[in-house]
Amino acid sequence: MLGQQLQPGLHQLPPALFGSEAAGSGGGHADPSLLHGLAPSRVPVITPGHEAAGEIDGLGSPTPGWHVGDRVVLAAGKACGTCRACVAGGGLDDCLDQRVMAFDYDGAWAEYVVVPVAALCRVPEDMPLEEAAVLADAVSTPYAAVVESGRVRPAESVGVWGLGGVGTHLVQAARLVGAAPIIALDPLPAARERALELGADHALDPTAEDVPDRIAELTEDAGLDVAFDIVARSGTMTQAHAALGHRGRLVLVGVSPDPLDLGPEAAYAVSRHTTIGHLGYRKSHLQELVRLVSLGRLDVSRSVSAVLPLEDIAEGIRRLESKEGNPVRIVIKP
Repeated sequence: MLGQQLQPGLHQLPPALFGSEAAGSGGGHADPSLLHGLAPSRVPVITPGHEAAGEIDGLGSPTPGWHVGDRVVLAAGKACGTCRACVAGGGLDDCLDQRVMAFDYDGAWAEYVVVPVAALCRVPEDMPLEEAAVLADAVSTPYAAVVESGRVRPAESVGVWGLGGVGTHLVQAARLVGAAPIIALDPLPAARERALELGADHALDPTAEDVPDRIAELTEDAGLDVAFDIVARSGTMTQAHAALGHRGRLVLVGVSPDPLDLGPEAAYAVSRHTTIGHLGYRKSHLQELVRLVSLGRLDVSRSVSAVLPLEDIAEGIRRLESKEGNPVRIVIKP
């Protein structure tokens, strides 16, 4: 295991975490999608698992500030080292061709995984590692969508289409920054109920005929300031775009094969709306989330739907894809 692999360290990472957005969108999350050949990978054989936390088991070389036994959560990426930004001295967040764990190099569905020290974020002793693992992508991606791509400000109205793992956490992030009202949309009643419990002001079924009228009513006919589409299907993109008010922003967080279709009035609306694509997060976002959870500003305890041993990965995937129990994330603990 210690091998001549990536530098500079070997890290033991129980638990490795994986999950699915199937609770709301009907689509799978990245790791199960990889298994079904629906997500791209640069290598033919790879170990999935891109959301992980655990303890350092060994270091490839002496590393100031880090010691064996330190509790960490991983930013699921590493710099390529060869692009223009990397050559100029940029770090992980500046890389133009960032490698993603579980897609470009082996992930954490294993007893051990090798990662660059630059990916590590320290986890306080009082934070469960299962909750720390949830932060890596499942919370950090929607958090970054809210604070960076969407630039949501206090009292701005927000709509969230798709209330699986990412959408659920986006509702919490929007609440954290003071968005009001927050309107959550999902066809699954259990997902809508969960969104209300976690901070949404209203929850609607997007398949209902009166949804446009309800959004107009709830925003006092002003329309949404920001709409987040986690589903990213042609129907949700059109509906979310149509719900925007003057100078509204549509943030596309989900990924799907559907073409970008903003509806018949898109040509007119382009002069008063902004459409933004969003992917991933910065390491600084992950560090901020660790601080927010440790200080009690953000509660992700309900996001750990189950903890299963490594040998039960197939059972975890089955639960996610069948939506059994409406799971947010399932943790695999080697």
